[in-house]
Amino acid sequence: MSKLFQRISALLVLVATVLTLGCGVSAASVEDATIDTSRKASLSIYKYDLTNAVKDGVWDESYVSTGVRDEAGVEAVLGNTNRENTLGNGQTAYGYAVKGVEFTYLKVADITTYTETENGASHVEVLYGIPAGATTNQLLSSIGLSPSARYTPADAVVDGITVYYYRSDTLINALSSALEANATTVKNALESYVKANGGTAMAETDSYGHTSASDLPLGLYLVIETRVPEMVTSTTNPFFVSLPMTSVNGTNATDGGERWIYDVTLYPKNETGIPSLEKTVREASYDTGNHNGTESITDGYAHTTSASSGDVLEYQIISTLPSITSAASYLSEYTVVDTLSKGLSYNKNDVVIEFFTDKDCTDKLTTWRQNDGTAKFTTAYGTDDNGSSLMTITMTAAGLEEINSNKQVYTDAGALRSGYSDCTMRITYAATLDSDNSVVFGDSANPNGALLRWKRTNSNYSDILIDDCHVYTYGIDLTKQFSDGAGDYGKVEFILKNETDGYFVQATLNEAEGIYYVVDNASAADHACAEADATHFIPTADGSILIKGLEDDTYVATEVRTDNGYTLLKDDITIVISKADSVLCDCYSEDILGLIQNDDRYTDEQKHLEHMLLTACATVDGNAVTMLTDADSANAEVPLTVINTRGFDLPKTGDNGVWMYGVGGAILMGSAMVLFLISCRKKSKSNE
Repeated sequence: MSKLFQRISALLVLVATVLTLGCGVSAASVEDATIDTSRKASLSIYKYDLTNAVKDGVWDESYVSTGVRDEAGVEAVLGNTNRENTLGNGQTAYGYAVKGVEFTYLKVADITTYTETENGASHVEVLYGIPAGATTNQLLSSIGLSPSARYTPADAVVDGITVYYYRSDTLINALSSALEANATTVKNALESYVKANGGTAMAETDSYGHTSASDLPLGLYLVIETRVPEMVTSTTNPFFVSLPMTSVNGTNATDGGERWIYDVTLYPKNETGIPSLEKTVREASYDTGNHNGTESITDGYAHTTSASSGDVLEYQIISTLPSITSAASYLSEYTVVDTLSKGLSYNKNDVVIEFFTDKDCTDKLTTWRQNDGTAKFTTAYGTDDNGSSLMTITMTAAGLEEINSNKQVYTDAGALRSGYSDCTMRITYAATLDSDNSVVFGDSANPNGALLRWKRTNSNYSDILIDDCHVYTYGIDLTKQFSDGAGDYGKVEFILKNETDGYFVQATLNEAEGIYYVVDNASAADHACAEADATHFIPTADGSILIKGLEDDTYVATEVRTDNGYTLLKDDITIVISKADSVLCDCYSEDILGLIQNDDRYTDEQKHLEHMLLTACATVDGNAVTMLTDADSANAEVPLTVINTRGFDLPKTGDNGVWMYGVGGAILMGSAMVLFLISCRKKSKSNE
């Protein structure tokens, strides 16, 4: 029985061994293990926004690509059709798919089996044959190789053309080392090489991030990312791909080294992001105590401010530039279109552009000034259909060249980025709040927009970002009355002091409108606008004093003259105009030309996407009042009525017997005259 058991056990082991060997033989069939030269190949590429996929926690960068399509592991996760992204330029993408990427491919070598016999022994290996000549030298020099790096024993003449053969290790290591040593230069050189030598551009990636090329001759291909949409900050490094390629183990394949793959699918990585744009404003330093007058981007600058008519306003536009890597991601346009509403006027010829390495604008790289002769940007002024003032700041070819390729920041030859990549651009200029009825008073404010139109090299369209800020100003509507309705308004005068900033208000009367418009008021520190310089406000024929163009501050109104017979006010009148947050600014919903900048994927770059508009309120001598509307703008004017009463009559001291003194005086004077005449006549007779 024991012998029978031993025989059965041995048989089972033998069967198991045979089955195991059978499985191994099946995986490494002769048909799959050798290249079928009669076949064609295909290349599929899927592009996804891995930057945000990783940030959102839906992707792990440890994924190892195998060349085999991974519908369940990659496409179903990153190309999720339940997540539809409608881009502002009218395009749609699904999941994390990046639409609008273009790859260009060029076959650079044939795959060859080389056999040689040396010292009585032979060896066989796969080599890649590249035709010798200037074209080959251009490719090799781009990746730091010389023709001497070839496997010289394999040199051959094929169809009358000299062919040099290279091992894959040589090509792979050269490209990797070149990119590590000088990524931007290598990318640009290979992009130029592929385009100059008949490279074929694949269709741009679709809404699923997919593009493909089929019916490709077998061989070694160089693939370059030649066009990227605006949100791509780093182009994929150029790469070689063998069609077919030998299978490799990875996340979705375990048959590495067992077969040739003719339909290759790749998932190359892109980093994404967009530039930022923020426009803010402050009053000039001599007009307010709200800031210290420094160049700090946080010193008084905000999306909202108030100002008095005639005030100079300082604007700044901050933009963090996108990442710039190769020529495919160079900026071919960077234009700012600035808008001021009707009530504001550019001071002109004062635009300054500065570049900084940091977002706080403390580490300056360079300064460009309007009309400084460097020709780095141009400035044009105009108006739009609504009568708003426009200023267009356009980077010239010289300016773009510096932005794209300057070596001041990224000095290391191996740096992936170039130029002013990821640096901060600050634009500053000044404008004046006008002293006329073009200004909007109250909550509707005076909007000041900024639009950044930018485009990358080879992109088919420009994208935009927008931002805005608002300038608020207000008025005082003083109604003068006399208690008996009989006083002369023309004899009344008030002066107005800005108690917060310490100056007396000056204004000019528009007689046709009957409105006083505030004009430039220097501070008391400048020894101007003292009481002697104050405007004396006189009511119109109906008793109205309407003063427009006052910022939110505390004011003291003093009646310095009234009509004869009426009493002046006992005290000054204290008027306080205040502002507070109101509603969320919705200007970003108007971004219809490009990538929607308030997409939650890019809120890190657009930190300012939410800012509040303002509303005003007021008190008179500590009592809250309901502010008046000006046109359609609410909370525009502080209402105030001042009533002068009659003065008390003095006693009429001539009414009781005073007349007798006049009559008595006249009698005495008459009597004296009579006595004088009698005396003269007597003296005349005695002399006779």
